[in-house]
Parts: sequence; C-alpha cells; structure tokens
Amino acid sequence: MANFPIHHLPGLNQPQAQALVDQGLTTTEHLRRYGQSPAQRQALAKTLAVPERYVAKWVILADLARLPAVGCTHNGLLLHAGVISVAQLAETAAPTLYTRIQRLHVKTMQRADLCPSPDQVSTWIQQAKQAQRRP
Repeated sequence: MANFPIHHLPGLNQPQAQALVDQGLTTTEHLRRYGQSPAQRQALAKTLAVPERYVAKWVILADLARLPAVGCTHNGLLLHAGVISVAQLAETAAPTLYTRIQRLHVKTMQRADLCPSPDQVSTWIQQAKQAQRRP
C-alpha cells in the first residue's frame, strides 16, 4: 500500500496540511485510519474549524491514494468521477469508469489525450480488488 506525506494530498492548502500535521496526521495513511469513524471526522473538523465535508473528502482521497497506481496523482480524478472508496472502485467496471473519466477530461480540460489509458484504469481496479482481499 502507498503512503504519502499529508501535504501531497490534493485539495489541501498549506495551512490545512499544517493543521493536520499539528494533530499528528502526517501521512495519508494516518488520515485514512483516523478518519474511518464519523465521530473522529466530526471531531477533526471541529478542531480544524473546517466543514465536516472537507475532512470527509480528505479521508476519501487518502483512502484512494493507498493504491500505488492511483496515489496522490489520480485520486482526485477518481473522486471527481464519482468514486468515493477503494471498495467502490473494486466493484466498478473498467470500461464504464474509463468512459466517465474520459468525459470528465474532455469536459474540464478539453483534452482527451491527457486521460489515463484503459490499461491504467484496469490496474486501479485490480489494485482495489487486491486491497479488499487484505485483512
């Protein structure tokens, strides 16, 4: 499983990343584990004085980042494509997800050539399935 310094997580500004570090959440794995409980997400949001939805989003991104082929490079893309967990990714059909991602790229960037390949999308799904089998 991949693990990144918290400041690599997309969607965090520098003060937010520092506030997480100040709470002892220095890596994406720390945040993922800490944020598994709704009560802990609520408490963290209150401590950081941010909306709970921000913390929920960061935890989702940290969960997706644990897949080596996804990491902090593609986790935001997956979230914007509607994938909110490794478990959901494991159950997603590769052609369907690839089409969603391609449409998203064309809509937001007007460039289909920057879209991950179908093989990359399949790798993400395979890694998600493997992660689901681990205890």
